[in-house]
Amino acid sequence: MSATAGPIRRKRTAGARLFGPPAAHPYLLIAPAVVLVAVFLLYPVLSVFWESLQHHNLTRPLDDGFAGLDNYRKMLSDGLFWRSLRFTGQWVVVEVGLQFALGLALALVLNRTFVARGMARALAFSPWAVSGILTTTIWLLLYNPTTGVGHYLASMGIGEYGTSLLSDPGTSFWALVIAELWKGIPFFAILILADLQSVPTELYEAADVDGAGVLQKFRAVTWSHIRKAVVVATLLRAVWEFNNVDLLYTMTAGGPANSTTTLPLYVAQTAIHGQNFGYGSALTVAAFLVLTFASLVYLRISKTNFEEGK
Repeated sequence: MSATAGPIRRKRTAGARLFGPPAAHPYLLIAPAVVLVAVFLLYPVLSVFWESLQHHNLTRPLDDGFAGLDNYRKMLSDGLFWRSLRFTGQWVVVEVGLQFALGLALALVLNRTFVARGMARALAFSPWAVSGILTTTIWLLLYNPTTGVGHYLASMGIGEYGTSLLSDPGTSFWALVIAELWKGIPFFAILILADLQSVPTELYEAADVDGAGVLQKFRAVTWSHIRKAVVVATLLRAVWEFNNVDLLYTMTAGGPANSTTTLPLYVAQTAIHGQNFGYGSALTVAAFLVLTFASLVYLRISKTNFEEGK
């Protein structure tokens, strides 16, 4: 045995006593991240749950105190809650569906080789780089009743002069959908295009040799390579659209007549403007549970389709 073996063994023994047995090392390494998650994520979530069980209204301080399930009972009889929940579901389904369909079409086009493809990609992806507030400002100018789209539509005999597309319940929804599509389509296009560029060209060549048509090649080759990215992209986008507040608040503030009020926007109106933090927290808990349940169902359906090879 060498002369240095003893000191080395003693150092290893001291290190083991200091940091614990080797089995504990992974837990020590992730401990800082766990602490940060607990402080910045778990604590706020638990605080909202606890606040939802309280009467906490700054406009009625004498009524503050433990409420139990009173806020949730009030929610069940709140017509605006159910209306905002239905509109939120409609908003998410329409937005994510259209963004996916148009984003997929855009990605397929941009994946082809043509002159000035780089410039076309830059222009197509540029809306995603624009901030949310700037996006709403652009579309507010486009929907201006005096100088915007409505003025030119009235000149063609569609509608009346001075009427805003955002002030009519019959047109406000689709006006908001178009504005959000402009920003959301590039998100799908970027993710899908990244996956399309990893598809081996030999697979398309083999499909051509077998006499496969356009739809057959898309289903057998393209879709099989991009569907995992599509699942992730649609889930992320659905969560973002569910929590969309900036565009809706800036453009319509939930109007006209609460026709474009989503559940997160109703939470903001109740807690921030109405100063009713107890009921606002209960609405937040309801939104969290709805979003969690919908996400789990979607992931379950996607997993089943993958296992069946669809």
